[in-house]
Amino acid sequence: MTHLVYPGALHTRFHHALGAMHLMSLAISLLRSKDHIITEGEEESAILAILLHDIGHGPFSHALEHSLVTGIKHEDISAKLMQELNTHFNGKLTHAIEIFNGTYPKRFLHQLISGQLDLDRMDYLNRDSFFTGVSEGVISFDRIIKMFNVFDDDLVIEEKGIYSIEKFLIARRLMYWQVYLHKTVISGEMILVKLLERAKELSAAGEDLFASPSLNYFLKNDINEGNFFAQKENLEHFTNLDDQDIYAAVKVWVKHPDKILATLCQMLTSRNLYKVEMGNEMANVDRVQFLQDAAVNLLGIKPEEARYFVFTDSIQNRAYNAGVGNIKILMKNNDIVDIAKASDLSNLESLQKTVEKYILCYPRGI
Repeated sequence: MTHLVYPGALHTRFHHALGAMHLMSLAISLLRSKDHIITEGEEESAILAILLHDIGHGPFSHALEHSLVTGIKHEDISAKLMQELNTHFNGKLTHAIEIFNGTYPKRFLHQLISGQLDLDRMDYLNRDSFFTGVSEGVISFDRIIKMFNVFDDDLVIEEKGIYSIEKFLIARRLMYWQVYLHKTVISGEMILVKLLERAKELSAAGEDLFASPSLNYFLKNDINEGNFFAQKENLEHFTNLDDQDIYAAVKVWVKHPDKILATLCQMLTSRNLYKVEMGNEMANVDRVQFLQDAAVNLLGIKPEEARYFVFTDSIQNRAYNAGVGNIKILMKNNDIVDIAKASDLSNLESLQKTVEKYILCYPRGI
């Protein structure tokens, strides 16, 4: 939903996957130039793994994970799709899957795909910065890749690359607040989540809604973590879904007789989004109740239906998780030091803390 704030942000995960694949080629060439042995087969497998790393994302990404298919992580769907492709290609993706899962003997290949300083993040920060115009996200990916090395089978950064890494971590934090967790982006995502929740509720009650066959399948059936992988048709319908399925349905549902669904769809299509208040503490219960009462009067809905229009939630931002795949710096004396200790930036320690903000959403005009 970032295009609601930054109109240029219409690039897709396909663009991102190709970019990450390109960076993998650069990284492997660089590591080979430093006398690390990476066979042609390993190179192909690593490139395939990063090309497919986001294949499990559905339309509108995380919004869908909270409404149509509950409790299922896109990484698990990516892994399952890769297994299906491996069967189709007679086992040729076996090593790619091992690299993706982190079970391949050369651990650094997995770290290039998934870690605190992976090529996935390196591509999306630069790409999203370019398309949104938010210059804080620009990072020197070529400089960082040149500083890559391998020590004890771990991906490390040579000491002279410390400043580029500091900039990378700060850029990631700023991009989250200015782009990914922007109030308007959150508002758009929340409306989408709520209208899909309502559509699912109406379908469960026997209502026939306009939808493409695959969208209809997820509206009619309760697909969750426990049963998603049990039936092959779940995966087939999931991969058949795209943004157009959702948008076409939303445009038609604007005229639906159900007031809640129609109002939410109208809000999204006419860009009359929720007002979002963000703070360090959860909104006062009395204030939430007051706003829900106001929404009931304004929209002419039942009190129990106010939860679609007035609600609270929380968001987190953590730029560097020191406990999970630390960024290791290879010092000139061959010592390995964590970036948080090696850096002379005092605020790098603070980037390890998870910043949690609370949000309150309600319709404009209350």
